Amino acid sequence: MDRLSRINMLLGLLESEPEDVFSNYALAIEYAAEGDFVKAEKQFLKVLQIDTNYLACFYQLGQIHEKQGKNETALNYYKRGLELAKLQGNNKAVNEINEAIWMLED
Repeated sequence: MDRLSRINMLLGLLESEPEDVFSNYALAIEYAAEGDFVKAEKQFLKVLQIDTNYLACFYQLGQIHEKQGKNETALNYYKRGLELAKLQGNNKAVNEINEAIWMLED
């Protein structure tokens, strides 16, 4: 299935279940992979409205801002994600986010 087909499928799923966290997150990932960072950011923020503890969004938001050269905004999202990862006891995410911060600040 190509990206456009996946996007259309996800949009169809969201018509019937607009608050489905996974479908919203998957759509954001597709937009980011397509390079449409405006739509991706909007979709990731929608996921966070539905579930403020959806940790992966903070990392992904950091990534898309970093790709756009918005390093301060990227660091802000990474650091928010780092705090959440620590609260959740998610050591793998702590390590990944720390590495992203380190690479950006280096």
